[in-house]
Amino acid sequence: MFKSTTGPALLCSFILLFLSFSAAAAQAPRYGGTLVLAVTSDPKSFNPILAKETSTTAMTGHMFEGLTTMDPFTLKVIPNLAESWGADKDGLVWTFHLRHGLHWSDGEPFTAGDVAFTFNDLIFNDDVPNSARDIFTIEGKPVRVEVVDDTTVRFILPGRFAPFLRSLGQEILPRHVLAQAVHDKKFAFTWGIDARPADIIGTGPYMLVDYQPGRRVVFRANPYYWKTAPGGGRLPYIAKIEYTIVPGMDVELLKFLEGSIDAYTMRGMDYPLLKPREAAKGFTVYDLGPDLGTSFITFNQNPGQDPVSGRPYVLPYKRAWFTDIRFRRAVAHAVDKKRIIEIVKNGLGYPQISPESPAAGFFYCGDVMTYTYDLDAARALLGEMGFADKDGDGILEDGAGRKLEFNMYTNADNTERADIAAIIRSDLERAGMKVNLQLVEFNTLVAKLTSTCDWDAVVLGLTGGVDPHFGQNVWRSSGQLHMWDPRQKTPATAWEKRVDDIFTAAVQEFDEDKRKVLYDEYQKIVAEELPVIYTALGARLTAVRDRFGNLKPSPFGGVFHNLEEIYIK
Repeated sequence: MFKSTTGPALLCSFILLFLSFSAAAAQAPRYGGTLVLAVTSDPKSFNPILAKETSTTAMTGHMFEGLTTMDPFTLKVIPNLAESWGADKDGLVWTFHLRHGLHWSDGEPFTAGDVAFTFNDLIFNDDVPNSARDIFTIEGKPVRVEVVDDTTVRFILPGRFAPFLRSLGQEILPRHVLAQAVHDKKFAFTWGIDARPADIIGTGPYMLVDYQPGRRVVFRANPYYWKTAPGGGRLPYIAKIEYTIVPGMDVELLKFLEGSIDAYTMRGMDYPLLKPREAAKGFTVYDLGPDLGTSFITFNQNPGQDPVSGRPYVLPYKRAWFTDIRFRRAVAHAVDKKRIIEIVKNGLGYPQISPESPAAGFFYCGDVMTYTYDLDAARALLGEMGFADKDGDGILEDGAGRKLEFNMYTNADNTERADIAAIIRSDLERAGMKVNLQLVEFNTLVAKLTSTCDWDAVVLGLTGGVDPHFGQNVWRSSGQLHMWDPRQKTPATAWEKRVDDIFTAAVQEFDEDKRKVLYDEYQKIVAEELPVIYTALGARLTAVRDRFGNLKPSPFGGVFHNLEEIYIK
C-alpha cells in the first residue's frame, strides 16, 4: 500500500482542473435545439430569383448564398462561396475562385457552371421576371459570365461597375436541378409554395423540410453546409428553425410574452411593455439604431390599361391629380410625422426625409427639401389645382365637381403600418380629402403593385441597404419596383430621365466621394418630385430570449446575422 505525502495538494489540483473543464464545457457551443420565430405572412414563393417581397426573402435567405457577403460591422465585402478574386486594370474582367469542396444540400458538387447558369440562364433570361436584372444591367447591356474551370468563373462587364463586388451577394441556384425547367420555359412556376420541400436545393445553412400554409415553415440544418466551427465541426449549431405564421403583430407579441417564440421585432409602442420585463421574463431588448428601410405613401401614376378588360389601371382624372406635383406636395405638408412617431412609435423614431436612411451612413444625404406639417400650405396647393369645397361637406371637389376621394391600401398583418395609414388618412381628411383605407393581406398588396396595378394609393415600406445602387430597381424608370409607374419603355418625365442618368454614371464611378455627389443629387430630386412621400423611420428594436450563445448584434445585420454560429445554451 502506498501513501502519498502530497495528497491534499494533488486533490485540490484535480478539483481545480475538473472545475476548469466543467466551466469550459458549460460555455462551449452545443449542437441541436430549435429556434422558434414568427412571421405575419405566408411566403409567396421559395424562389429567390423571383422574390420581390420580404415574406419570401426571409425564407430563401436561409437556403441560398452568393459569392460574396458583407461584414455586418465594417460593411466591407468579404468572401463567401468565392474564396478570392481579382480584376484587370480597367475593372471590366473579374475572375473568381470558388471554395473547394462545396456541395449543394442534396450532396451534388457546387461548380462554376452553377454561377454561369444563374446569371446567363436565369437573371438575363427575358422569360424570367426578376429585379436582379435591373441591378446587373450596365449601360443597357448584361454582364457576361464564363466558366474557366469547375472552381473558376469569369465575369466580363460591359462597363465600369463600382458596386460589383457588393452585388455578388446575389443568390446562386443549382443548374442540375433547374436547367430542365428553364429549357421547358417553366422556371417562373418553379419552387412556388406548392413545391416539395425536398426539391428546393441550396448551399445555405438550412434547408426547407415543411411548409403548412397559414401555420408554419420549418427548416433543418443542411448537412453539407460548408462553414465549420472553430473546433472543426460543421455548422450550423441549431438543428431546426421553425416559423409560426400568425395573423398580425399583436398575436406575435402575445406569443413572445407567453414564451412560445424566441425573438420579437418590436414596435415603438411595445417598448414600455417589454423593457421593464427583461429580467423577470428572461430576455434582452436590443436597440440597433434607425431602421435601414423606408416607410412611405405613394400614388398610382401608371398610364396603362388592363390587357384583358381594357380598363385603365387608375381613372384618368385621378391620375391627373396624382401626377400633379402640387398634389403630392400638398400630401407631404399634410402628413404629421411627429404624431406618427409619438403615437405609433412611442417616441422611438426618426422623421424620414430622404430615400436613403441615416443608417446607410456615407451615402445618406440629409440636405434635401423638407415639408413641414402645415395644413394651410396643403390646402393652398390644392386650391391652386382648382379644388374647393363647393357643397360645404368638408370634402374638396375638382373643377369638374368630382370629390377628392381615393382608396388607400396597406397590409393588415403589419399593425404598425396599419396605424400609420390610419393617421395619414386622418391627416389627409383634415386637408379636405376623402380616403377609403383598405387593409388587405400582404401578398394581395404585392400582387396589386406588381401584377394587376389596380390601386390608387398605398402605404408601404422597403428594406434598405448601404449602397444606393441596389435600389435602382425602384428608382430607374424601367425598374420592376418603380411602383408609381413601373417598367417604362422611356422615362416619362425629365426628372426620371435625370435619375436614370445618375444611376448610370454612379455605377461606373470608382471614386466614392464622386459617387456620393451623384447619389446626393438623386436624393434631392426625389425629395423635390415626391414620387413617394416618406413618413417616419423606427428604431430597430428586437427582444431575444436569453438562451442563445454567440449572439453578436450589429446595426446593419441585426440580431441573427450570424445564425449558423449561434447556439442554444
